Amino acid sequence: MNKLKKLKAWSLLACLITIGQVQAQHRKAPAYPLITHNPNFSIWSTTDQLNASTTKHWTDADHSLLGLIDVDGNIYRFMGKEEPNYKTVLNTSDEEAYTVQYTEKEPTGAWTTSDYAASDWNSGAAPIGDDEKSVKTLWKSRDIWVRRTFNVSKPETIDELLLKLNHDDNIEVYLNGKKVYEKTGWTNNFHYLPISKADLKTGENLLAIHLTNTAGGRFLDFGLVDKRKETTKIQTAIQKDVEVTATQTIYTFEAGKVNLNLTFTSPLLMNDLSLLSRPVSYITYGVSANDGKKHAVRLFLGASSNIAVYRSSQEVVAEKYTADQLSVLKTGTVEQAVLQKAADDMRIDWGYFYVATPKAKGVAQFITPATAAVDAFKKGSVGSTASKGKLLSLNTVISFGTVGKAEVQRFIEVGYDEIYAIQYFQNNLRPWWNNSGKESIEKQLNNAANDYQSVMKKCAAFDQQVYADALKAGGKDYAHLCVLAYRQSIAAHTLVKSPQGELLWLSKENNSGGFINTVDVTYPSAPLYLIYNPELLQGMLSGIFYFSESGKYPHPWAAHDLGTYPLANGQTYGEPMPVEESGNMIILTAAITKVQNNGNYAKKHWKSLTTWVDYLVKEGLDPKTQLCTDDFAGHLARNANLSVKAIVGIACYAQIAEALGETATAKKYRAIAESMVPKWIEMADAGDHYALTFDNKATWSQKYNLVWDKVLDLNLFPQKVYDTEIRYYLTKQNKFGIPLDSRKAYTKNDWILWTATFAPTREAFEALVKPVYTHAIETESRVPLNDFYDTNTGIRENFKARSVVGGFYMKLLADKLRVDSSLQGAEKR
Repeated sequence: MNKLKKLKAWSLLACLITIGQVQAQHRKAPAYPLITHNPNFSIWSTTDQLNASTTKHWTDADHSLLGLIDVDGNIYRFMGKEEPNYKTVLNTSDEEAYTVQYTEKEPTGAWTTSDYAASDWNSGAAPIGDDEKSVKTLWKSRDIWVRRTFNVSKPETIDELLLKLNHDDNIEVYLNGKKVYEKTGWTNNFHYLPISKADLKTGENLLAIHLTNTAGGRFLDFGLVDKRKETTKIQTAIQKDVEVTATQTIYTFEAGKVNLNLTFTSPLLMNDLSLLSRPVSYITYGVSANDGKKHAVRLFLGASSNIAVYRSSQEVVAEKYTADQLSVLKTGTVEQAVLQKAADDMRIDWGYFYVATPKAKGVAQFITPATAAVDAFKKGSVGSTASKGKLLSLNTVISFGTVGKAEVQRFIEVGYDEIYAIQYFQNNLRPWWNNSGKESIEKQLNNAANDYQSVMKKCAAFDQQVYADALKAGGKDYAHLCVLAYRQSIAAHTLVKSPQGELLWLSKENNSGGFINTVDVTYPSAPLYLIYNPELLQGMLSGIFYFSESGKYPHPWAAHDLGTYPLANGQTYGEPMPVEESGNMIILTAAITKVQNNGNYAKKHWKSLTTWVDYLVKEGLDPKTQLCTDDFAGHLARNANLSVKAIVGIACYAQIAEALGETATAKKYRAIAESMVPKWIEMADAGDHYALTFDNKATWSQKYNLVWDKVLDLNLFPQKVYDTEIRYYLTKQNKFGIPLDSRKAYTKNDWILWTATFAPTREAFEALVKPVYTHAIETESRVPLNDFYDTNTGIRENFKARSVVGGFYMKLLADKLRVDSSLQGAEKR
């Protein structure tokens, strides 16, 4: 071969390799689930490369898992980021108390400079804000101006100057008279923001801040840090691939002369409540040489104590001990404020986080400050050098010895004991796995270790089955969406037992209010649970039934929620959604009745169902102005889709009555529902589609509530309605899906998949699903799959990590019920 041919051949080979790498790194998810159990214990990677960012809680707070591998003395990072080494230049209040000058009256003159005479300003301790429990100086006005002087002896020795800032709301920051930072909006914790050290002076300096409250709370805490240069040389492992399945996320890396297979397994198998509720995930490491030779390999996991705090300023304790066959590390806050707070953007700060590994030669565990963890691994130090402080690292080192081409596997467990998980009408409930109060997390960790091989086999088989079923039901794009939805939906719940002995499967309305057991969040998520364990759906409805039947909620319609997670003491949402929630409860009870092929659950709650259906009969056909589940779109009168819900709900009640042998009641309510359908068609008919509201034929909307008419075989609406709507929707698609309705470009992807389920052809179904898949793969919003976004830009409007994506399984549910119905028909014949 001549030189030119060789060059061309090498160029072609290089091109093929590059293409292969690009394909291997094709995005699989907007965020990758790593540890997923419940709203408190939920850790994700928000970048396609696992080592490109710090791992995070779903709220975006750092929940760092750091992974390093030492190959023949060469260290590679394959997971997370090293904790930055910050040296304090000017302390914040979590480090040491400090005072500032402030005024709530707009100052005149050069108030941002050190020459300004602030003689009439007040003096106060930080932090400043309006929450008396968390601040030292109260601030209640719209604006506040703050000054703080400090001394710096040698600014030239600073490596990188960062502003350490936590504020609410809009802020302007000046250093020695120069504006160095500005932001519209607010933060939940400290952010580290680069500013120029050239603006510092030797001697006295001044930080000046103007803060404006636009809505909600007020808060300010600030300081300066020096981000020190890294002294430990660490290379980056090359990520070759990542795969997401229902219960696992699997990465493959090349770390110099060895390959590393890294698997995160959260065994959320819904047919085994003991396993589902066990708060333990596995991290499995498989190491093999890639050059045919043998290499000395050590592996490091550093897990942050921030996994057990709400604020990084909270002090923690940590310890190392042994439990039967395991070596264990444990950490939690000193405060242990069990069930003392409830909010949307909140992390747990009670209970304890655990890292455990089977005791074996070459396994070591120790505790360090987070900034010292990497050096300790590099130097082989295994002393427990810290047991109390802030931002500690729970470190595990596994020596693989000499590794050749045969893969060697080891695993580590991570777990969380909440102690008490939920407050339910003033009763503190333990998590399901310890409902008796006699279990221990150590026993759960040991059981998980003993069950490792069998659990991994079960997960692998289940993952294959989920994908195969979804692929058959809706194609590759649909199957991929179902896989992404599985762990996310489950991990937005907590399993407990009520004082009445009932199973409760309580959701948190993540990133849209933080409510617990929201009915119109249960409603879209239901298909996943109807397929894999309808008892869990009962566990979402039982608390709402109890709320009404106990007399605690006196209205003739269903409640919206039971409180703000984790406090389920009664509705905290601002107003009711009478047609929405009553329809939801009846429809879902009918779905349970059909899936279980008996009416036992409905019979227990027949009085409540009857009260609610009578409300739908009276108010449902042409609803007055009220909210529906799409409350972000505002109030709406004469909502055609809400009317569909009422009609379907009434027919569902009739179907339940039939199952219970209440024939006369079934005929009565079936006749009512049937009589409403032609009226609905007449009021909603807009020619080539059906309107958003009965009084405006120039509007349109997705009629996703129609899906139950098909799925539950109610046979209410003529096929023409479905065909007309689907044809129209296909003309309204944008890059990332069909808008929710004609008012805005935003959508809800769970509703799109419901709408697609009643498409008359597989081709139409796949056409509606494709943009939703595209959104998951291409969105700029790198958060756990968000369900509310702009269909043109793909950028999220709000919401993330919500349980509603369980609704993606609606097509799978429809197919299952169709098969079940056919089998039952065959048995009767």
